[in-house]
Amino acid sequence: MKEKWVVTTKKADFQKTAKDFGVDPVIARVIRNRDITEPEDIRQYLYGTIKDIPSPWLMKDMEKAAGICEAKIKERKPIRIIGDYDIDGVMSTYILLKGLRRLGADVDTYIPDRVADGYGIHEHLIRQAKTDGKDTIITCDNGIAAVNEIAQAKKEGMTVIVTDHHEIPFREENGIREYILPPADAVLNPRQKGCSYPNKNLCGAAVAWKFISALYERAGIPQTELEEFYELAGFATVGDIMDLKGENRILVKEGLKRLPNTKNYGLKALIRVNGLEHMKITAYHIGFVLGPCINATGRLDTAVRALQLLDSGSQDEAERLAGDLKALNESRKAMTEIGCSRAEEIVESTELKNDKVLVVFLPDCHESLAGIIAGRLREKYHRPVFVLTQGEHGIKGSGRSVEVYSMFEEMTKCRELLEQFGGHPMAAGLSLREENVDRFRRRINELCTLTDQDLIPKVVIDVPVPVSYLTMEFVRQLSLLEPFGKGNTKPLFAQKDLAVLNMRMIGKNQNVLKMRLRDKIGTMIDGICFGNVGELYSLAKEKGSISVTYYPEINCYLGRESLQIIIQNYF
Repeated sequence: MKEKWVVTTKKADFQKTAKDFGVDPVIARVIRNRDITEPEDIRQYLYGTIKDIPSPWLMKDMEKAAGICEAKIKERKPIRIIGDYDIDGVMSTYILLKGLRRLGADVDTYIPDRVADGYGIHEHLIRQAKTDGKDTIITCDNGIAAVNEIAQAKKEGMTVIVTDHHEIPFREENGIREYILPPADAVLNPRQKGCSYPNKNLCGAAVAWKFISALYERAGIPQTELEEFYELAGFATVGDIMDLKGENRILVKEGLKRLPNTKNYGLKALIRVNGLEHMKITAYHIGFVLGPCINATGRLDTAVRALQLLDSGSQDEAERLAGDLKALNESRKAMTEIGCSRAEEIVESTELKNDKVLVVFLPDCHESLAGIIAGRLREKYHRPVFVLTQGEHGIKGSGRSVEVYSMFEEMTKCRELLEQFGGHPMAAGLSLREENVDRFRRRINELCTLTDQDLIPKVVIDVPVPVSYLTMEFVRQLSLLEPFGKGNTKPLFAQKDLAVLNMRMIGKNQNVLKMRLRDKIGTMIDGICFGNVGELYSLAKEKGSISVTYYPEINCYLGRESLQIIIQNYF
């Protein structure tokens, strides 16, 4: 697939920013490329701390929710937390559970089963809570779309507090949108109309943390006790792929700082079983190593096991559960590879390859893998993807999108074909009848306004930096820009025409290419590329030189440090 390389050219006084904040001018330019321009925002981006995070009381209904919860705790009314089966849902459930226990609440939890219950709060869960004698339900990472279900709970005489972060459902007629909130006693969701909380992109666990922060403040519990929640909310922020900007970035930074020395038995065991003990843990490790182990329980077993891991009372119990989670994740990886191969075969051998929005039906695929496979197809074909599977109760699916296509809004336009749907611009879940699968595929493509240009992958280069410019100090300064992820991508640099002096493929699967490179003024540096490196090897051998995008790193080997570049793209 062809790529379009684009150099970002946003203007600013880079020398002044560099001088004011003690950074290299290239780093000042990278900061400007992230649309961070005001001095206070630059300061917070580089040096922000928890003290820069807004007050929870800015969130609409926070006073109301805190008052209700305080009264229920005082009256010893039984509370049930209903969460979700992914990273964000598990983390938010545990935050509420741990926080409410500390406040003396009579509280338990229910995390829906992906297959038996489906996503979110359903009427049978309301009935079960009533049968179990629960007075109050608190949702987390779900509930904002559960209008009928929460109406049922109110009819049963129950109190309901919704904590969620998903898009607010709406109806649109004649270009006018009517937003629909559930009839809960209090709704905590920064996306709702009239909410003055500045960060509209909190994950569900961060909303739950805000709620506990407010309750701790009212109860006079020291703010230092909130520190144990940073790693949980930060973990969920990365795991739910939220933008790493402003408050989110600070929360993740603070969480990552504490994670290697966590006091949580479960997280400690999960880190150890994945070989990350005594290592610097980054957002990458959450997204691609630790997080998938949490998610695997909700995909192939029950997310209750992930909650039990976090709530472990001993290191022995935690070690056993962490081992189980890692094994489940290994099974998930193998099943994913089979599903991806089948999906690619369907796209390449049918008319689907001509669609701008891919809707791939994999009836035999485990429904929990749909989102992962959709993400892999999106990366391969650079277009929005829905993967549908045959569930026990009809067709279920997940979608993953590209930046220029709001999946949630496009699904809203064909809601008459869907039984249920919800999510974000970049990711969504849905269910529908089997007879509507082809209709949905046709309709979502008929409505699609993506152009051919939208479907060409863009490689966005921050700065064309010659390798001769690189120094140890410069590379160390780049760590000020961490953590990297959605909304705060790792800086990408580029240089043309590097001579290839020598190279060799290494690794068990020959999937790492090490190269010795030299620029036109004689600067030499090591380059390394990961993945399917056969094409790069052949190109470099044929041409004798390459042009690359890269990220610089310091390589430590036998106590010696040297500069190297990690090659991302090439021609």
